Amino acid sequence: MVAILEKRNLRDFDWLTALLAVAIVSFGVWQIYNAQPTESYWSKQITGLFIALVALTVIAATDYRRVIDAAPIFYGLSLVLLLLVLTPLGVKVNGQQAWLKLPIIGQFQPSEFVKIPTILMLAKYFGARKLGSLKLREILTGALILAAPVGLILLEPDAGQAMTYFPLLAVVLFLSAIKVRYVLLTIVAGLIFMPLAYYVGVETGKIKGYQQERIKVILDPESADPRGYGYHTVQSMITVGKGGLSGIKGDTETSQSVLKFLPEPHTDFIFAVTAENTGFIGCISLLLAYAMLLSRLIAGARQAPDRAGMLVIMAIVGSLTFQIFINVGMALGFLPVIGVPLPLMSAGLSAVLSTFIAIGFVISVKMRRFVN
Repeated sequence: MVAILEKRNLRDFDWLTALLAVAIVSFGVWQIYNAQPTESYWSKQITGLFIALVALTVIAATDYRRVIDAAPIFYGLSLVLLLLVLTPLGVKVNGQQAWLKLPIIGQFQPSEFVKIPTILMLAKYFGARKLGSLKLREILTGALILAAPVGLILLEPDAGQAMTYFPLLAVVLFLSAIKVRYVLLTIVAGLIFMPLAYYVGVETGKIKGYQQERIKVILDPESADPRGYGYHTVQSMITVGKGGLSGIKGDTETSQSVLKFLPEPHTDFIFAVTAENTGFIGCISLLLAYAMLLSRLIAGARQAPDRAGMLVIMAIVGSLTFQIFINVGMALGFLPVIGVPLPLMSAGLSAVLSTFIAIGFVISVKMRRFVN
């Protein structure tokens, strides 16, 4: 690894992208401490950051093309991990058996890491195709690549995490010249079948009562019980509004999260905690940092030496953008609470490590932009 970096004189390493990611995580550690000062989440996050930096460096020093060539192997192993989650090796937390506990490695969330092999598999398949519009067979093949991990994640069940996989395929199909009629057909089918699927889900009990109530809270906020299923959304909106322009004053005001009014403040509602402690100014600064990071990633896609590398980067951009949009929308009360973490900000070693690995692939592509 060191030899590779020395050979390139470190000049091609994207230091700014790495520093932006570190800065966002560091800002997140501060907010995690504000949310849960008596817990060890913030110190674990610092440990996770150092591990993630090592992983980023190793991935950046590795030729991404070799990894894409081996994508079927990594993809197959990732599906095995998801299958193991559903066995007695899986660990249930908050009603979801989404974690896996293995000797030496410890406890982690495979669904966070499986995104990367899925991206690599999609990039390998669609990156090797010839120019021209996508054929229906190719679209169905991409859908099958995505369906395997998504189906296993839904069995955990973790609908929020499963949703974060769909942007991967959407971005890859869009950049692979999907025909307009297929896009329109998908939109029409969605408009028709989503309400039908919701009705069937309610009637069969697949969509639980609390999930129905969380959707109703968004559609009709005035009917929400602030002490019932609307509690999460109502408390998050109160927390956001409390921050004002520059955040609460620690010596004169009390925190919603510290007083335990806001549920899961260090994970799902870390943006609400940020709004409370740093106000509008802090939130805008965080969103600008995200915008800078995403723009750096997109710039890397433009410099990619091949189609597969470009697809890898843009799929990562699509995934991060979607997660940011969903999490912020949850905190502001625009979207139902579905348990999607805020990238690089929410507490969780699996999420931070997988995001840094993804950024490592982006840097790997950029480092080889001059190589034929």
